[in-house]
Amino acid sequence: MSIYFKGLSSINGPLVAIEGVETASYDELVELIDENDHTRLGRIIEIQGDRALIQVFESTEGLSKNNVVSKLTGRPIEIGLSEEILGRSFNGSGAPIDGLGPVFIDKHADINGRVINPVARTYPRNFINTGISAIDGLNTLIRGQKLPIFSGSGLSHNELAAQIVRQAKLHGDSGEDFAIVFAAMGVKHDVAAFFKQTFLDHGVMDHVTMFLNLANDPIIERILTPRFALTAAEYLAFEKNKHILVVMTDITSYCEALREYSSSKEEVPGRKGYPGYLYSDLASMYERAGCIEGSTGSLTQIPILTMPNDDISHPIPDCTGYITEGQIVLDRGMTQQGIYPPINVLPSLSRLMKDGIGEGLTRKDHSSVSAQLFAAYAKVIDVRNLASVIGLDELSRHDQRYLGFGRLFEHFFVGQGGNSNRPITETLDIGWHLLSLLPKYDLDRLDAETLETFYNNQEAINYFKVNSPTVIDDSLLEGNN
Repeated sequence: MSIYFKGLSSINGPLVAIEGVETASYDELVELIDENDHTRLGRIIEIQGDRALIQVFESTEGLSKNNVVSKLTGRPIEIGLSEEILGRSFNGSGAPIDGLGPVFIDKHADINGRVINPVARTYPRNFINTGISAIDGLNTLIRGQKLPIFSGSGLSHNELAAQIVRQAKLHGDSGEDFAIVFAAMGVKHDVAAFFKQTFLDHGVMDHVTMFLNLANDPIIERILTPRFALTAAEYLAFEKNKHILVVMTDITSYCEALREYSSSKEEVPGRKGYPGYLYSDLASMYERAGCIEGSTGSLTQIPILTMPNDDISHPIPDCTGYITEGQIVLDRGMTQQGIYPPINVLPSLSRLMKDGIGEGLTRKDHSSVSAQLFAAYAKVIDVRNLASVIGLDELSRHDQRYLGFGRLFEHFFVGQGGNSNRPITETLDIGWHLLSLLPKYDLDRLDAETLETFYNNQEAINYFKVNSPTVIDDSLLEGNN
């Protein structure tokens, strides 16, 4: 039952208050109707006795204490859902913005989602192929996982997000339904246009649902955008049994809006001015990913955040890293070298990778190849540090060989380019070509049988002479030592 109240007791930025309320509930949807019959939506965020504090989703300009009628709807904020949301674009409040008219509604759902019983969760298995070697080969994305991308201002995270949406698919021809929910928060108009045009040009829009909150949209809407997107994803995953990948960018814009909103409520600030509940607020979004019993679908998340001043210890990446199962880290130095995607594989990690790869899932040798590539590249970093002290000319031939391996690894394996979509078998084969350029006695993460099967030094040299002649150098052409 709806209840109407005349007038407001206070107006403070996006927050207004009404008094004399006895039956209101937390998070209840409120309609604010001004003297021109313009309706603005809000929600109750605090109740003190008979006083209710309302968060308005748009500007409060033009409102006064006397010209507003508040309608308490008796229900939370909801989104209308059906399978018709696939291929559609919505604003941050869940309203269609693609000019295709309203969506046929099958049901309404609370945007705060449903709490998943930990006992009902099933362990994530099987990987999602992004076509990006540094992710698929070394930091594999598993269905039901939360794998964030840590970037910096000005890096190519938007291009990487668009590439993942274009290329992501289930491994093999499983016949299972796969779709993507994409949420952008606080993006500029040109960035939003880039995403929409990219998806249309590559013909993937039919299985993408977009939620776009622009930089000039209200910050309160920015706080709701990921929750609208995740509610749509939950519906498709757990009720329609689809495998859903949710890509959200930029979580930092969301957290900045949360900080501004918290300040307007005069809450006691925490680290760097962010609210003390930043961790639990992020967890309320990230923990909506997973697989549950009774549904054959899954919900996988790739949240993208820009680290202020490239500081990985900043509260946003710090809290995110504690909640999620790993991270993909973009590197500014690699960007300056023209490497795309500029993924720094050493600080990157996928904690669920070991359970979604191997025989019957990707390939039997996946785990050992990945471990050996990590070890070899870590040796490259050690050699570079040594060279900075004693100089390149003082390095041994063995160390110089590792420097050549490192250049080839970064510029060819990691830096595959924005139009390259590699299947997992090709990624692993390239990994073997790289390892075959190193002496056998250094490959201590590989057993003798695997080495005998895949190691081929001359084939590797011929491969890179054809595919990367400008990067391979004489230090890698000495044959098998």
